[in-house]
Amino acid sequence: MKTQKDLFIISGPCVVESYEMLVETASTLTDLCKKNDLKLYFKSSYKKANRTSYDSFTGIGDKKALEYLQRISSEFSVPVLTDVHTVEEAELAANYVDVLQIPAFLSRQTELLIAAAKTGKIVNIKKGQFMAPDDMRKQAMKVTSTGNNQCWFTERGVSFGYHDLVVDFRSLLIMREYGFPVVYDATHSLQKPSIGKQSGGTSEYVIPLARAAVAVGIDGLFFETHPDPKNAKSDAATQLPLEKAETLLKQINGVHRLSQSF
Repeated sequence: MKTQKDLFIISGPCVVESYEMLVETASTLTDLCKKNDLKLYFKSSYKKANRTSYDSFTGIGDKKALEYLQRISSEFSVPVLTDVHTVEEAELAANYVDVLQIPAFLSRQTELLIAAAKTGKIVNIKKGQFMAPDDMRKQAMKVTSTGNNQCWFTERGVSFGYHDLVVDFRSLLIMREYGFPVVYDATHSLQKPSIGKQSGGTSEYVIPLARAAVAVGIDGLFFETHPDPKNAKSDAATQLPLEKAETLLKQINGVHRLSQSF
């Protein structure tokens, strides 16, 4: 009998805005993932270093936000993930979280990858919009050179024209050949970068494209979600409304179970 391979979820609000918002989101996601027998990694950036406009919201304070994430991890018994942008950030954030995420624009930064790996944490590398899937093997080698083999690849699309992204689903299968878990980012892949003062996006496609990615074959699904996306302080156009998370998880879980029978 074929053994079913587990699918994990990376989800949460784009950036830490308040502890109350984190609690609301984490409570909903942990309940839904438990109901659907899915492992959850709760995600939120403790700071936003890459913003479209100079006056965009960047965070509530590094230490405060990291402490909030640590409290969420403890209160809901869930591992947490956050972005890091420098060697110093990697060393700091590793004291509070379980997974360090390398943003797409920094995915080739050797010192950052090695510093993140040296913490002993899982390192989730988001594939740059300028990179081919086979480029990711070289980035994984930077991580594993430290003796840390806990490396994930996340696909978030490649630049298509000036203000659009597109995902070539072949990349999911190509990256899987290297033996590391592959994640599909269902929300950032639908961004329209630098449209006006804030990035735009087409969040109405999150659920159908997530289903498609699961059918193609992935190890994890990434999506940002917020109780009130229209008023979110970051990525308002692409975050999935929290009320729709149940529909998404139920549907992708069904597709995953079916795909495992092939």
